[in-house]
Amino acid sequence: MLQAISELPLEEAIPDSLGQNLYRCDADLPALLALYLSPELLQHLTPHLERLGGLAGGHLETLAARADQSPPVLKVRTRNGNDCSEVVKDPAYIELERWAFSEFGLAAASHVPGVLGWHEPLPPVAKYTLFYLFSQAEYGLTCPVNMTDSFTRTLKKHGRPELVERYFSRLTSLDFDHYYQGAMFMTEQGAGSDIAQTTASARRDGDHWQLYGDKWFCSNASADLAMVLARPEDAPPGMAGVSLFLMPRLRDDGRPNDYRVIRLKDKLGTRSMASGEIRLEGAQAYLIGEIGQGFQQMAEMVNSSRLSNGLRSAALMRRALSEAVFFAQRRHAFGKRLADLPLQRRQLDKMRLLAEQARSFGFQSAETLRRADGGDEPARRLLRIMTPLIKFRACRDARKVTGDAMEVRGGCGYIEEWPEPRLLRDAHLGSIWEGTSNIVAIDVYRAIRREQALQVFEAHLRGLLAGVPQALRDMLESRLTQVLAYAAGQADAQNDALAREVASALYHVASAVFFAWEASQADALRHRYDDAAAVVTHRLDPQLGRLGLAIA
Repeated sequence: MLQAISELPLEEAIPDSLGQNLYRCDADLPALLALYLSPELLQHLTPHLERLGGLAGGHLETLAARADQSPPVLKVRTRNGNDCSEVVKDPAYIELERWAFSEFGLAAASHVPGVLGWHEPLPPVAKYTLFYLFSQAEYGLTCPVNMTDSFTRTLKKHGRPELVERYFSRLTSLDFDHYYQGAMFMTEQGAGSDIAQTTASARRDGDHWQLYGDKWFCSNASADLAMVLARPEDAPPGMAGVSLFLMPRLRDDGRPNDYRVIRLKDKLGTRSMASGEIRLEGAQAYLIGEIGQGFQQMAEMVNSSRLSNGLRSAALMRRALSEAVFFAQRRHAFGKRLADLPLQRRQLDKMRLLAEQARSFGFQSAETLRRADGGDEPARRLLRIMTPLIKFRACRDARKVTGDAMEVRGGCGYIEEWPEPRLLRDAHLGSIWEGTSNIVAIDVYRAIRREQALQVFEAHLRGLLAGVPQALRDMLESRLTQVLAYAAGQADAQNDALAREVASALYHVASAVFFAWEASQADALRHRYDDAAAVVTHRLDPQLGRLGLAIA
């Protein structure tokens, strides 16, 4: 067999998907978008999605691979000896920035009309679909894109009118020579996820503030604007004193602001994007909202980022699956295609189920965000629980799916010139960004107790089941009743040790319902009835069994 393979042309012996259109090879995506977008918008966007799919599978993939191997470097002095703090990016990364921010307007899409020629801001499902395709090629850059998007959202909601007037147009500009990028500098070495321990201080200085202290993990370290958590000098200790500030890279007089990038992080993944340690040395900044409201404002930004993170993890799974399917359909072993071998088919089916769960959960969450932004209070409460659920489960599943894709390709999948190592390395960051798995699982409890989110969650899911065939509906409703009762009991008892089990069970039962609803809405998606049953059989029921719950 080795001799037979060696006689094949190289492109057949080692299948290479470079150049594959990642939109066209995704058979379910157009049918799903027809459920979540208006016909007019889908018709308008389809050529842009096809174009982005082709770029993501070809040119953007080539740029992403180059940027991953050529990470940014920190320049601390000019050639004539003056101190500076400049992040030097590889040209491949800069070209990726142009495609993301300017050509496809990913950061501006939710905020201004005109992106991709549409007459109003794009709804969340449309924006996140663009994220979804772009992230399949380049994951690291979508962090700055998402932070710019979330930054703009927070500025519009909480910023003083003069700050909005000064910065909004540049945060949403499609002019690559004019636009601004945003960032969030929150984390401190001694605090981590415990925001109450924030030690960075803020001193009032006329109509602005001066910031002092260290920030430990600052992604997009060279951003034009950053949201920074700090504690005013006369503020109380604990969470009540933490406030949010807007810190520009340049002062009002055009000089560099008084902070330095101490070093850049040598990271496992997202190597293309600069994450650094920042020292604040009296940096000029502006208060956002009210003193002491920093945690609440930061939480809004983080929740927006968590939804993006979940969908980007879904994108990593989709890209990993596309690579695995492409390879398995073209690679021969033991006289057959890999895709025809029973164990390989089973492995691909398991990968696909996890990837589709994340995508359907993400689209449902994005549609909920649209309604919440329109003032729908039940949708706001529903989003409050769906966001940590997708952040928890999809990000963890991405680590498995990308690892399995590496195994499908075999030895080449372990070599850095192929996409699988980058996908695997990037996937591991998803479970850390915007809160580790334990943090977001506990946040599910918080949504249940403080927002009564289970009630709207239940109402939403039972409403989706109305058109589902009776036998499947009965099975899903019985599981839903069990899971909701269990989740309510554990949250009320504050049984933190089982928070991850609760989050997983809620995610699985919801994604099964989403599959069933999608199947009931479109003939092209009827196979998702089988997916709903597979989630119950292979993911939900085994977990309920471990928890000692009777399976109806």
